[in-house]
Amino acid sequence: MSEIKRILYISQEIFPYLQESTTSNITRRMPEEIQQFGWETRTFMPKFGLVNERRNQLHEVIRLSGMNLIIDDTDHPLLIKVASIQSARIQIYFIDNDDYFARKATVADENCKEFYDNDERSIFFARGVMETVKKLRWAPDIIHCTGWFTAPIPIYVKKAYYDSPFFKNAKVVWSLINDDFQQPFRKEFAKKMKTGDLREKDISSVKNKELNYFALSKMAIDHCDGIIQITANVNTLLADYVKDTAKPFLPFQGTENFITKFEDFYDKLLK
Repeated sequence: MSEIKRILYISQEIFPYLQESTTSNITRRMPEEIQQFGWETRTFMPKFGLVNERRNQLHEVIRLSGMNLIIDDTDHPLLIKVASIQSARIQIYFIDNDDYFARKATVADENCKEFYDNDERSIFFARGVMETVKKLRWAPDIIHCTGWFTAPIPIYVKKAYYDSPFFKNAKVVWSLINDDFQQPFRKEFAKKMKTGDLREKDISSVKNKELNYFALSKMAIDHCDGIIQITANVNTLLADYVKDTAKPFLPFQGTENFITKFEDFYDKLLK
């Protein structure tokens, strides 16, 4: 572990880039407040089409962009953009691609119909984060994932990038939040996830299966090192499953002064 502790926050939504909610507020505050304990941070989110680039002063990071990620035998260019929250002294990295994120929405259209390719979009986002962290040559001690869009991250860290010097010692934390989706991930999801050292047996539990919210979250929980509940209400089936795993778990701490408990939880995972 590095002398300065490092934490990588990967979030589906962060305020003010997307609308305000309990989750987007907490994910906005986590990197700012953990820095007060001496942690070094990096924060990633998808560059959904609803993110206003001009108002939020996003700009492309040329040295990090330009890679093509292959999903289902199709090349998709990876674009990396960045913006700063000056008052918090933090930068947010955005994963972008015209095929997946140009639409003026997040995960559903104006009629609330979820996009059929959310499975591929989540895979692209996850792999984009992993490859960008490698380019940054920055090895996190903790990787904290929030939102079902980040669900492929834990299995990638533990199975596909397990021998990378940037990830092999990282502990993965999963946020238990009040979330859901209705359109199951398609049966080809496991096949499309395959990359690098991700082997057939690593994804056997989800192979040729449609994944609902519970199944996708369960896959993430199975490959993480600890779970933090960051909203008061959560899926009861998932809450019960977390208890059954007996993995380190931090129950809901409220929305004030929570980061002290988070920091203590992170430290215990590292020890």
